[in-house]
Amino acid sequence: MTDTTTATEPTMPTTEDFAALLEESMQGRNALERTVVKGRIIAIENDAALIDVGLKSEGRVALKEFTDAGQESELKVGDEVEVYVERMEDRQGEAVLSREKAKREEAWEKLEQAYKKTERVTGVIFGRVKGGFTVDLSGAVAFLPGSQVDIRPVRDITPLLGTPQPFMILKMDRNRGNIVVSRRSVLEETRAAERADLVANLKEGQVLQGVVKNITDYGAFVDLGGVDGLLHVTDISWRRINHPTEALQVGQTVQVQVIRFNPETQRISLGMKQLEADPWEGVEVKYPVAARYTGRVTNITDYGAFVELEPGIEGLVHVSEMSWTKKNVHPGKIVSTSQEVEVQVLDVDPNKRRISLGLKQCLANPWEAFSETYPAGTVVSGEVRNITEFGLFVGLPGEIDGMVHLSDIDWSKPGDEAINEYKKGDTVEVKILDIDLEKERISLGIKQLGDDPFESGLEGMKRGDVVTCTVSMVTDNGIEVTTSSGMTGFIRRSDLGRDRSEQRPDRFAVGEKVDAKISQIDRASRRLTLSIKSKEIAEEKEAMAQYGSSDSGASLGDILGAALREKQQRSESGEPGDEGDDESATAEEASSGADAVASADAAASDDAASSDDTAASDDSEASDDSADAGEAEKKDADA
Repeated sequence: MTDTTTATEPTMPTTEDFAALLEESMQGRNALERTVVKGRIIAIENDAALIDVGLKSEGRVALKEFTDAGQESELKVGDEVEVYVERMEDRQGEAVLSREKAKREEAWEKLEQAYKKTERVTGVIFGRVKGGFTVDLSGAVAFLPGSQVDIRPVRDITPLLGTPQPFMILKMDRNRGNIVVSRRSVLEETRAAERADLVANLKEGQVLQGVVKNITDYGAFVDLGGVDGLLHVTDISWRRINHPTEALQVGQTVQVQVIRFNPETQRISLGMKQLEADPWEGVEVKYPVAARYTGRVTNITDYGAFVELEPGIEGLVHVSEMSWTKKNVHPGKIVSTSQEVEVQVLDVDPNKRRISLGLKQCLANPWEAFSETYPAGTVVSGEVRNITEFGLFVGLPGEIDGMVHLSDIDWSKPGDEAINEYKKGDTVEVKILDIDLEKERISLGIKQLGDDPFESGLEGMKRGDVVTCTVSMVTDNGIEVTTSSGMTGFIRRSDLGRDRSEQRPDRFAVGEKVDAKISQIDRASRRLTLSIKSKEIAEEKEAMAQYGSSDSGASLGDILGAALREKQQRSESGEPGDEGDDESATAEEASSGADAVASADAAASDDAASSDDTAASDDSEASDDSADAGEAEKKDADA
């Protein structure tokens, strides 16, 4: 019996098996795409490296992707490198590889770890885009907003370009490829640490170095390294600085001294001038009074101009010391800023750090020159430059003005009426009355060019004379009268008669003529004070002296009445009386009743004395009133 062995033939793969194998193979190959793999350089051709990554075909990568800009490649055949597989093959059948994308993928992994741990990353600002800048984070491109570049706005970012800088990742999205970074966050953290250390060791008088951060109208803020201090404009320099930009600019490095420091509010006051010598030390020796110097006008105000004698030393030329003649002119119309002027030192106060200067003292005094050429009493002509409520201002030679007071315009008219006859621009002739060099005043007169009618009217008159007057006005206090020479006078109520019943103004009428005695001549008010009462008392004394006798038996009333009637008759007839016969007749009539007459004489004497006292008192009161009026008029003229 023969055994027969049957061999098993191999099974042929089916179509399904080939499809599965192909899909498995494709999945393995597709898994390599968009991943970073290691490869070996098998050749370097021109500017590219041929790299084998274990695929069906090799890929090419430009040599510049392996080096930084401006550097030569150091790759050689056999070196292993990491590359990013973009596609398995291109139209030429070569694998599409990228070294830059490989570095980017590697960077993304590191950045994600740093983002999770809130760690700083290093990058380089290399470009500008809308709203900010682009940053290279070791191959990954991030966006840096403009507000996150620095703590304060940066006008010029050029110094930061191409320089490695620390950044904090604010936000990142790998799917979209977005990364947002901030340089400001890093600076704030650093400054917080520096600020705490600086404040802990800060003390007044300490000298520090800082950077001007911001400039305002009143000063500059200086960054001391984490904390800001205020450098006031007055502490920048000893010399006058109108605005901080005259000495500082943003970003400038300055040396400052801590003047004041408040630990509670952490406010720091800084100074720069304190690091320099004080120019005011010994200023009274450097600039003695009456010495003259040349300075520069630095500032002009309504009340004067400041002149710089040297950096840090300024003096004030008050508006009153700028010109001899221009009194009501703004200082800006006399000098200008930056003008070089000659000044004289008037006063130095080192404690208040003030120097008073004079500009006009370096020029000839026109008032002295005028007084030498035109002494008091000289008659000159000038133009009416201004009219005020108290007089006329007249232009005189030497560009100076003199004043004609209201009281010196006209002898007879009141000043407020006489001034209406003049207007600005009129040429008038005036007489120089007085020159006051200290007060720089010249008193002028127009009425003094002619004779005083008051003095002319007084010719032949003196105090005590009896004159005939015409009543011009009747008032409650008395009557106003006018003499035959045209002079005005006043008779007070108490002087209208000896008896109280006769002291009534209403018993007189305008135009009535009265005789009165001159009791006061007031040249200041240009008026006469008269008295009817004094005239009657004087006549009574005269009658008593002529007709009073111890041998007479007539009464006092009979004697005075007869005497007055006889005198009136002689005055009306114009015939002189025989005084001897009158005295004889009167003596015979008065031979009896001697005792009565003697009593009457004594009474008359007492009445006359009383009347004299009253008249003297009235005269004294009139004199006082006249003196007060004269004093008031004098004050007005001086003003």
